[in-house]
Parts: sequence; structure tokens; C-alpha cells
Amino acid sequence: MNAYVFPGQGAQFVGMGKDLYDFSSKAKDMFHKANSILKFKITDLMFEGTEEDLKQTNVTQPAIFLHSVILSRVMDDFKPDMVAGHSLGEFSALVANKTLTFEDGLKLVAKRAQAMQKACDLEPSTMAAIIGLEDVMVEQVCASIKDTVVPANYNSPGQVVISGSVKGVEKAVKKLEEAGAKRTLILKVGGAFHSPLMEPARLELADAINKTKFNTGICPIYQNVTGQSVTDPEIIKTNLIAQLTSPVQWTRIMQNMIADGANNIIEVGPGKVLQGLFKKIDRKIKTQSAGI
Repeated sequence: MNAYVFPGQGAQFVGMGKDLYDFSSKAKDMFHKANSILKFKITDLMFEGTEEDLKQTNVTQPAIFLHSVILSRVMDDFKPDMVAGHSLGEFSALVANKTLTFEDGLKLVAKRAQAMQKACDLEPSTMAAIIGLEDVMVEQVCASIKDTVVPANYNSPGQVVISGSVKGVEKAVKKLEEAGAKRTLILKVGGAFHSPLMEPARLELADAINKTKFNTGICPIYQNVTGQSVTDPEIIKTNLIAQLTSPVQWTRIMQNMIADGANNIIEVGPGKVLQGLFKKIDRKIKTQSAGI
């Protein structure tokens, strides 16, 4: 069974999407439509912008979304049995399986990026990768700290990203190193994604999601909040709203996809991070990158 997975923030690169634009008239039309919807030329920033340009949340999120979704649209053999997306990638997955239209998906991603940027500006915050500890140890250390810090991404066994205030994350990193973490790394991100500090963004995005039509998709999506397979549009909406302040259950998603028969993982979009994470779950699983 084919499982198509879509990357999240951090997968961007300078020049992303230019080959797609040059290769396909359909892609070119979709990029032009995106410029119109966003009311700025995101194509200029994607194709010719700097790394610094692409790090801006209001650019990064729609850029990765566009690269992933347009790539899925120009693939001749795009026949998903199941889909999933890491954080932002969940929106790409929902367009790919036709739960959302391209236009509505892009509008929601743009709203998400703006809302998250505003929330980030309210308080200094960050995230850190913790490698080499059991999930429960990371959870216990975060819970022991008074400043805001929580597990945000369960990326694979032994790899958890924590998120919160700068003080909270710094204190947690120190304690987790003392507890035996093999490696810790403060991430270069704009704020504390998937933490309680994103509550203002969640409220803002909830209003937009509730006003958007969600269809029954052509295949199930495995959602970040639960890791479970979902087809009901109303449940999908509820989970998507909760996503901003809840941890990404990517380990659970991978385990459930494989248990449900996935034996061919196709990563659609920039980078190869998600393929690597699947290999940590089961090295026998076939993984590949899609297209351009």
C-alpha cells in the first residue's frame, strides 16, 4: 500500500519549486494562482530569495505547502492509499487527498502562518531536539519545570522535540542532559510551536477552519494529534484545530500506517527527513522521494 507523507517547516531550500514551474504548465498556473491568493509574489521568494527570506514564517509555510501540493498534482502515478503530514504538512496532505481544495488549503496555511507569527511575537520562545532518551523521561522532566515547556514532536523512538518559553526550554535541556540525553540542540525556529504558547493562534485559526468546507477525502489521513486514521470531515477539523497546541504524534502515525499495510512510503515535497524517520521504525520499509 502506498503512503504519501508531506514535510513540515524546516524543509525549505533556496530555489524550491523552480524546476516544477519550468517543467509543467499546470504547476505554473497553480503558482500564479497562489501569488494572486496570497497577494504577494511568493514565487520570487521561493525561486530567487535568500535563506533568510525563506525562514520568515509567513513565507516558509505557504512555500512548503505549495511545493508539496503542486508536486502531488503533477505526478502521473499519484494514487494514495493513505496520507499524513508532519505539522504544517498535514494541510498539504488534506489537499492531496481532496479533503480541502487547493485554494482553501492555501488560505488556511497563510492564516496559520500569520497567526503563529503573532503568537511568537508575544513572548520569547523556542524549541529543542532531545536525542537518546525515552519519551517518558522527557515528559517527566518537562512536567517538573515551572516555566512553560512541553514535548512538541514525537519524531521517532529516542527523538523528541520540546517547546516552550526560552527559560523553560533552557532549564529542560540542562536537566535532560543530566538525565543522559545523547544530544540536545536548540532549534533555529521563530517560536514555541505545538505548545500552550500557541493558544492565541489556535483560536484565530479555529475560526477560519470552522468557516471552511471540508470534504470526505479519497483516502484516510493519519492526523498529528492522535496518530489515528481519520476520514470524517468534522473529526478532521477538530483535530486540525487542536494541532497548534498539541504534540505531533509522528512516531504513532508511522507505526499505525505500517500496521495498516503501508509498505511503500513516498515523501512529497522538499527534503528527505520523513523517509529517514520511517527507516528508524522499520528498515525494511521501501521509501522514496516523489518527482522533482
